[in-house]
Amino acid sequence: MDWASWVLAGLAALSVGLGKGGIPGVGNLAVVLFAMVFDPKASVGLLLPVLIAADVVAVTVYRRHVEWHYLLRLLPWLGVGIVLGYFVFDWLSNTGFQRLIGSIVLLMTFMRMLKLGAVIPHHYLFRAGMGITGGFATMVANAAGPVAQIYFLSIGLPKLAFIGTGAWCFFIVNLVKVPLQVDLGIIHFESLKTSFLLAPLAILGALVAPRVVSWIPQKQFERLVWVFIIFVGLKLVIA
Repeated sequence: MDWASWVLAGLAALSVGLGKGGIPGVGNLAVVLFAMVFDPKASVGLLLPVLIAADVVAVTVYRRHVEWHYLLRLLPWLGVGIVLGYFVFDWLSNTGFQRLIGSIVLLMTFMRMLKLGAVIPHHYLFRAGMGITGGFATMVANAAGPVAQIYFLSIGLPKLAFIGTGAWCFFIVNLVKVPLQVDLGIIHFESLKTSFLLAPLAILGALVAPRVVSWIPQKQFERLVWVFIIFVGLKLVIA
């Protein structure tokens, strides 16, 4: 890669950590940047170890703030979505996959901005739908963050429990995805070398995220992130 690609990839890895550290929406920025810098399908496998590195920091910081009751009810449905994503993955061309990533990111962003979880009543069908959608999105694009946020908002988790339960949710889900992505051929020795080079930036982002939140007005920062995500998501869809 040229230096500009490395800068974008580094920015993506840093945004992973910022997202895991408590700044909502930034994680999807990493998804679209990785899809722009790398081959779209390969980007999914390259990003996963970076996500896991940031997950380790997040679950360490929020290890005491997890509502296992709600998480264990969601995980089986996430598993169903992951399996569906695994079987669909190889059917798509690179162009089709790039458009799928863009479409998923735009859909997740739309759902998050509408705060649908605040108006949809808590019901097992809602939980199943969110779980399957989130599992599919995380398997094919590492882009299920907004789905999980909608679900956890709908059940009224307090702030720390919201962050901690989400952190543990994706730590578990991302570990489950590793052997599946190895089998798909998108995680291998060469990809791991690149992922390990970028992982420290994700860890740094997770560690400094609380300071970033205190420096920048949260709402203004989130608006800028969402605007950028929509712009790049559209670029992926119409490419």
